[in-house]
This record gives sequence, structure tokens and C-alpha cells, in this order.
Amino acid sequence: MAADRGSQYVLIHTPRGRDAEIAAGLLKEVGVSAVKALDLIEFEKSLSNDTWFALLTDETLRSGDMRGIAAWIANQPAWSDLPFIVLTRRGGGPERNPAAARLSEMLRNVTFVERPFHPTTFVSVARTALNGRRRQFDARALIADLHEGEERLRRANETLEARVAERTAELERTHRIVLDEIAQREKAEGLLRQAQKMEMIGQLTGGVAHDFNNLLMAVIGNLDLLRRHAPDDGKTRRLIDGAMQGAQRGATLTQRLLAFARRQELTVEARSLSDLLRGMTNLIEQSTGPKVELKFDVPEQLPPVMVDTNQIELAVLNLVVNARDAMPNGGTLTISTAVVDITADEDLAPGTYIRLSVCDTGQGMDAETLGKATEPFFSTKELGKGTGLGLSMIDGLATQLKGALRLSSEVGVGTQADLWLPANTTHHIQPPPAQAEPAALPATEQIKILVVDDDMLIAMSTVDMLEDLGHEVVEVNSGDSALQLLRDGQTFDLMITDYSMPRMTGAQLASAARALRPDLPILLATGYAELPSHSEIDLPRLAKPYQQAQLATEIAKVLARGPV
Repeated sequence: MAADRGSQYVLIHTPRGRDAEIAAGLLKEVGVSAVKALDLIEFEKSLSNDTWFALLTDETLRSGDMRGIAAWIANQPAWSDLPFIVLTRRGGGPERNPAAARLSEMLRNVTFVERPFHPTTFVSVARTALNGRRRQFDARALIADLHEGEERLRRANETLEARVAERTAELERTHRIVLDEIAQREKAEGLLRQAQKMEMIGQLTGGVAHDFNNLLMAVIGNLDLLRRHAPDDGKTRRLIDGAMQGAQRGATLTQRLLAFARRQELTVEARSLSDLLRGMTNLIEQSTGPKVELKFDVPEQLPPVMVDTNQIELAVLNLVVNARDAMPNGGTLTISTAVVDITADEDLAPGTYIRLSVCDTGQGMDAETLGKATEPFFSTKELGKGTGLGLSMIDGLATQLKGALRLSSEVGVGTQADLWLPANTTHHIQPPPAQAEPAALPATEQIKILVVDDDMLIAMSTVDMLEDLGHEVVEVNSGDSALQLLRDGQTFDLMITDYSMPRMTGAQLASAARALRPDLPILLATGYAELPSHSEIDLPRLAKPYQQAQLATEIAKVLARGPV
């Protein structure tokens, strides 16, 4: 049979007996394929530079025409010396048989194996031949690599100048790419350092604002109770109202700090920016004054956006006041909106956005000032005329709403602030809240309430407000103490717990309390907008700082809804 010239194999020609089958079987066991030739002509045609070795019998060689095989052997490449294994009769080796000696001269690389042979002996001889041939194949590969290298060198020498020029151009391109990558990396490192700094400041600011919220909780709660029970005296009322206004300003400042730290509590609803801006027209006109020409470019119909109305109004007013202050001698302030589709952006997810732009013709900012504009407590205004939290609050608010704040400015030309808010078509636009007169406290039945807060000052204020509403109140200052009361069998109609407490958070306490009392309504008091991601429990929340009316309203809602 003809051999596949593209494969490596052992070529066998033993026409008599079972030598061929036995040899092929032993070779198969060591993982080598064999090709059996029926006669010397086929054997000669099947010889190949990919042959591992050839297996013959001495009687075949003595009786056949070996000229073609001898010619093939003589014409082998320099790296090749094909091994031959010749099976002989007892005493047929070259030391006793002159014909065998002549075969050795013709075949050159030959090993004689006497028959009958032991399988182990044959396998050992075959392995030796395979190892020798494998080294020849390795030499062939090395020679081929050398020839290929020489050819490449020859071709390279033929076009050396062109290749040098091409390589020089390539190096120049690579150099430019490396310089660009270095510049991009330095820019990214700068942005990373800035983000880390802002994150650190945000964490610090959020923590301070949370603690300040707790202090305001006690102040506002007690002032609220004091105002309800103070004698009907004008001076006393004015003093209490003044203290309450100061506390409310503190609460507003806290909200700005929380907005920068992205922890403020938002009441999000679907609103039309067109309606919202039209409703602010008088306030904006009063804020800008007579020196500023005010222009509106706001379409009648815009897709709704999910926003906190009060916070967006405060953000727009901040941008308007900043624009007014940038034009001390007057100028033009333009407020416009547009629908923009975003497909690829570093900060915004793909989708439809409403871009609210506030553009002035004021003094403008240089690049350094523009880069710091949204940093907390940075301000270019005179001392006492700005907290430096306005733009940082708007930036934090935009991020919370899954949007972005972007500023562009040119010295002597003006500044444009763009507030990007994602459009939302899945919610119906809510009408603006009506300005209702202060209502009486909602009436609720007298119930037994468990108050849990590690801050005794806040706990005392909350207990006083609840008792003033007529409820029976039990106060504890840790989650463990609250759980112990429930384990002891005490029954409560409601539990109000602070979220941020040491050792056990309000969410963890709520989970443990539900395991003991599945039907217990729970109200979570917190100043954070979002609980940490690992807090999976869903509870009604009471935003700090709260007054007695808010507390009574939330209690009524929780009792009406029952346990979640």
C-alpha cells in the first residue's frame, strides 16, 4: 500500500510469516503507526523523509533488487540517516555472515535482530531507533529554521533601506502612541486622585452631616414641642420662632452637605421641567434683579423626569444666583431645555435626557477655576457671600438622579451650566403639590411604642413628642435591649428605631425583631437617602430631622398599612 507522505510512520516489509503483524502490534502499543509494504517496489515507493525507521527481513534483501533503495539511501538529505532494523535467522548477524556485513555498508544505519525475538528486545531496539530518528527530525527543524532565517536575512538585506525607513516611521508612530498613553495615564491618575479626594471629603462630610442631623433632631423636636406648649406670649413666640428658623437653616445646610455626599433623602416623582420652570418664573425674576435680562427657551411639552421637586428648584435657583453674581454690571441670563439622545458617554448611560441649561454673559472662569468649581467649600465670592456648597450640592443631586452636571466657561464671555436628567416615559407626570395650610396633627389611637436610639438626646426628644401625642412609650438605647424586651414577652404596637447604631443597625434589629414578632410594624428613622447595599429589608422610613407633625403622620401611615 502507498503511504501518506504527510504522516510519520514505520515502514515494514516482512512478506513471510507473522513478523509484520507482531511488529505492527508492538509498535501500536508504544504509540507508533506502521505501514506494511507488500513487495520491495512498494517498499521503495513508500520510503520518505518522514519515515521513523524501516523493518525488513534479511532474506528479502538478499533475494530482491536493492538498487533503488540504495539510491534513495545515498540521496538522503544531510540531516537524515534512516534507521533500518533487519530481522535475521539465528547466526545471521554481520559477525558470522559476510552478506550481513555488506548490508550494513549499504543501509549504513542498521540494527540486526535475530528471530525469534522477544517483544521486550524488539521494543527496546525500536525505541532506540525512534529516539535517534527524532533527533534527526529536530535537526531538520533547526536546519529549516536556519534556512528560513537566512532567507529572511537575504530579503531584509535586499530592502534594508526601505525597512529602516519603515521601521523609523513605525518607531515614531509608536513613540507618539506611548506619549499619548502617558498623557492619558497621567490624566487618568489625576482624575483618580481627584475622585479619591472627593470620595474622602464626601465620606467625611456625610458623617459630619449625619451627626449634625442628630443634633438638629433634638433641637427641632424640642423647639416644636416648646412652641406648642409655650404661653401665648408674643416675645416668647418670637424667640422660639427665631430659634426654629436657625435650626431649619441648619437643616438646609445639612441637606446640602448630604447632597454633596449623595446621602440626602429624596422624594422622587415624575415632573415636567417645563411646568416646574414656569412655576419658578416669579422667584427667578426676583432673584436676578433689574440689571439682568432674563430669557426663557423652554418648550411647552417635554418628556417627564424623575426628580425631587424641592431639590431641583433649589438647584435651579442656585445656578441662577451664581449667574447673577457673575454679572455685577448686568447681562443676559438664558434658561433653556432640550431633549438629547445619548448613545456613548463617559458619565451617562445610553438613553434620552433632558438638558437644562443656565447660561450667562458674565465674567467667566479660567480652566483652573472651572476645574475646582464643583469641589465642596470652593467659592470665588467674597467672604460671607457663599458657602461653596451650591455647585457641589447640584453635582451630588444630579448623580443621585442618575444624571450629571457639566460646566463650560470662557473668561470674558460667560458660563454655561448644563444639568442632565434622564427622561422617563414609564411614569405619569404628577401635579405640583398644593400649598396647604398647616393642618392639625393626624389623629391616631393611643398605642404602645418601642423607641430604639443609641443617642439619648434624640431618644428623649422622640419620646417627649410621642408622649405629647398620647402614646405609651418604652425607650431603649441598643438593639440588644430591644430584642430582650421582645423575648421577655412584652408587646408593642409599633417599633421606631434609628438606623445608624453601634453593634446592631436598625435594619439588623428589624430583621431580628421580625423573627420574634412577624406582625410588628416598624418605622426606620434615618438621615440617609439609601441604605447600604447589604441592607435588604424594606421598611417605611422617617427622614431626620423630623417634627412632631411628621412623626404623627408617618405613624398613622405605618399603622394603616400594617407590617410590611
